[in-house]
Amino acid sequence: MKRHGRPEELVTEKLRSSGAALKEIGAADRQVTDRWENNRVENSHQPFRRRERAMQRLRSLQTFAAVHSSVCNHFNSDRSLSSRDVFKMNRTAALAEWRGLCAA
Repeated sequence: MKRHGRPEELVTEKLRSSGAALKEIGAADRQVTDRWENNRVENSHQPFRRRERAMQRLRSLQTFAAVHSSVCNHFNSDRSLSSRDVFKMNRTAALAEWRGLCAA
């Protein structure tokens, strides 16, 4: 504000809260809420919104990965490290425990 002075117009959305805030600071007469005036502001936020959307996908992916890893580790045992009988016994025990957890 010191560098460029007071703005002639303040472009806002048609929210009542922004009008009330501008009235409080004494700039309600300079508020502009016309239909296409806000495009410049919205377009400048597009890269930010793109990153925000990507982070939302990442968060849901992290949630899935956390659940998947606990379930996968429960069932996944390397077949090459044990005999077939031991492998089948461990898999049967894991499946029985899983069914017990799902039934509760």
